[in-house]
Amino acid sequence: MKIVLLTQYFPPEVGAPQSRLFELAIKYKEYGSQITILTAMPNYPNMTIQERYKRKLWKCENMNGLEILRSWIFVKKSNSVLLRLLNYFSFVVSSFILGLIKLKKHDYLICESPPLFLGLTAYLLSKLKQSKFVFNVADLWPETAEKLNIISNKFLLSLARKLELFLYHKAFLITGQSQGIVNNISERTKKNVYLLRNGADLQIFSKESVKNSPPYDVPFAPGDFVLFYGGLLGYQYSIETILNSAVQVSMYPKIKFLIVGDGPKKEELVMLTSQLNLQNISFMAPKPRLELAYFLSKINVVIISFRKLELFDGIIPAKIFDALALEKPILLGANGETKELFIQEGKCGLYFEPENVEALTKQILVLYQNKKLCEDFGKNGRMFVKNNFDRSIIAKDFYNYLLSELNPTTREKIK
Repeated sequence: MKIVLLTQYFPPEVGAPQSRLFELAIKYKEYGSQITILTAMPNYPNMTIQERYKRKLWKCENMNGLEILRSWIFVKKSNSVLLRLLNYFSFVVSSFILGLIKLKKHDYLICESPPLFLGLTAYLLSKLKQSKFVFNVADLWPETAEKLNIISNKFLLSLARKLELFLYHKAFLITGQSQGIVNNISERTKKNVYLLRNGADLQIFSKESVKNSPPYDVPFAPGDFVLFYGGLLGYQYSIETILNSAVQVSMYPKIKFLIVGDGPKKEELVMLTSQLNLQNISFMAPKPRLELAYFLSKINVVIISFRKLELFDGIIPAKIFDALALEKPILLGANGETKELFIQEGKCGLYFEPENVEALTKQILVLYQNKKLCEDFGKNGRMFVKNNFDRSIIAKDFYNYLLSELNPTTREKIK
């Protein structure tokens, strides 16, 4: 098969979507497919074009045998909605032009959303290059933007909703990363939606792999009980709940918090930490995959802290899989599908009501005072993701599905 992957975010950027898409592309190349990535100049999450990509309209390169086509993108470090839209639409236009010039005929064009608007480029290029348009929905937009009050303009929201439904109807195949997303789209479009879950890389995120990793400096001492939050410091997560809980456990000198990531709320969170005079909180910049695995191996518990909105009941954060693969228990501030899977079914950790500081504090102390419970939850988590969320199996199943959709009579399969 010949596959084009269209995404605004890709390595060398650091982040869960970037890693997931890179690993998917590598797998499909190993299966014998010809893979081309059409993406932007690396800039996320710092919103600054990386040095060797500056002042370029486009750049072609090879990464681990993958053909990478990069196009210009407008970047400005700001929380302005207008500048954020300019960022999205600049890549919509530049990627379309570069794709029109550089892409040859291919079988599938898989587009990663959000940003939703990139679906326009995917739809037009799929028509012009005679390929099947696959729309992968990792997050529901514009619903998320509206509920988080990122976009409040009724006219813009109306246009975005119309675009969303247009792209769903025009896609050859829609894929969703959680059952909640799949159900939401199916109910509104009456189309079949493929459940393409995220998962764990059980080779990189394993105790055996980390043993061979070079050591990195960590901002805590041996014997500390470290609670870890990693990923986007954005509006959908309630990091303030973690900081306020850190105040309540400050009388326990061994309890420390490590927050690794970047995003639009980082400066505000660092300022709040200073205002609260918290000495048990450390912030660190995002880490590459292998280094992140090392950090996870050294901490005790991973916190997942969502805002208390029904919107997030059907969202499963990618960060959860890496933690469980390394046998780390979770403290989960999320309802719906994530709670049902990882707390009720998988027994991978403890639940606390989202944005409830007292509830989080209580569960932190339960785990702090019961190391055996931490160990049991960790072992449960590794087994649960191994049996249900092995990324290599998920990738293989989807690849075989694409093969069968491309040629319904084929018996060719990856085993």
